[in-house]
Amino acid sequence: MRKLLMVLALAVLTAGCGMLYRQPIYQGNLLEKSNVDQLAEGMDKRQVMALLGTPSVADPFHHDRWDYIATERTGRVGKTEVKTLTVFFANDQLQKWEGEYFPEQDKALAADMRSRFGNLPKDKKKKGARH
Repeated sequence: MRKLLMVLALAVLTAGCGMLYRQPIYQGNLLEKSNVDQLAEGMDKRQVMALLGTPSVADPFHHDRWDYIATERTGRVGKTEVKTLTVFFANDQLQKWEGEYFPEQDKALAADMRSRFGNLPKDKKKKGARH
């Protein structure tokens, strides 16, 4: 009985110390590398939105710029890493894009969400896919 109480007390004390695994927290846009790789100059805004989804920030003062922002943090006090992919339009046509995102993490998260909910677009470059 005494050993059981010691183990229980030790478990309670270490539970809040950060010694246990803490799952990363992702917020923002989930961008798959395969979708970003399909971006091409001249696409219209509708086509870009079909690939990347709705932007995190559609600046009311810059209608020709969309920002896709994502953050990753591990634990409550961990450092928050922020990455932004920005797409620029000229005359409603995609002109250029720049920035970073979390391609490896997003791919794993997308596969998990697709298997759970089935509401994410499928990769259009899969072998055997019909056009």
